[in-house]
Amino acid sequence: MRIVVHGQDAFGKAVLEKLIERGENVVAVFCAPDKAGKAEDPLKVFAREKKLPVHQPASWKTPEALELMRSYNPDLCVMAYVLLFVPQPVLDAPKLGTIQYHPSLLPLHRGPSSINWPIAMGRTETGLTIFWPDEGLDEGPILLQKTVAIGPDETLGDVYFKKLFPLGVEAMMEAVDLVRAGKAPKTPQDHSKKTYESWFKKDLAEIDWAKPVGEVYNLIRAANPAPGAWSMIKGAKLDIFDSARLAGSGTPGEIVSVGADGIQVAAKDGRILVKRVRAPGGQKISAEEYASSAGLKAGDRFDPPSPKPAQSAKK
Repeated sequence: MRIVVHGQDAFGKAVLEKLIERGENVVAVFCAPDKAGKAEDPLKVFAREKKLPVHQPASWKTPEALELMRSYNPDLCVMAYVLLFVPQPVLDAPKLGTIQYHPSLLPLHRGPSSINWPIAMGRTETGLTIFWPDEGLDEGPILLQKTVAIGPDETLGDVYFKKLFPLGVEAMMEAVDLVRAGKAPKTPQDHSKKTYESWFKKDLAEIDWAKPVGEVYNLIRAANPAPGAWSMIKGAKLDIFDSARLAGSGTPGEIVSVGADGIQVAAKDGRILVKRVRAPGGQKISAEEYASSAGLKAGDRFDPPSPKPAQSAKK
């Protein structure tokens, strides 16, 4: 079976590695265009090491891009983390079609930040979907799904790197086998149950200490390691990473104590133990080290969140 791999970053590389390890006939690799000032994509680097043809179309909407895909006479395209829009003729160019990985249980959490949002919302499970993409946003028929638990203290990094990344690579291989055997399902999504969230951006990760402590903790977990939850204190924007949820009371946003285990900050109905932080332009350090260098002490307070611009009504 002639396979083309379309993807980027570490996940794309891992999928290609596994396909080659299994002895699959990978005939070409497509990855995202290079970005000025950024290191070369690891998928691109690995593909070249393996002497595979590598292409980086700036757009898939051109006749030239379609002909490029057709030129490899592929049986299957495996999409492993793709952000560019891919038109239907390109998706349909391989004889058996195109399959794609998405890190949520579709139709839930369509969109580009589908791992962050379930954690921020306090969900206790999520998963991944291998599906047949169409021109809609994560709307195509489902081939297979895998469910994973979200532990009460697990972060974005835990859920992705320990669960959805390795399980996703294996699910891709399972899907390839099903396609080859002619047994790959195409189960329509129930669009009535769809949810969509946009990018989980830095401005959304500002902490409101007046919210219930569970919501604050979920936000910190969902943003760790990226984009990083944050709050202002003494004029500095402090990114907050590793933390723990504690019982206790206090005025929301106020530092209750500073110790070897970190900085305890009060929220509504509880406290957050801040363990690891990063100041602007700095590296991640222990919260105790930062408190010492910045002169933070019990009684100091984090600022309330900055006012957000009003959202214009949808027409």
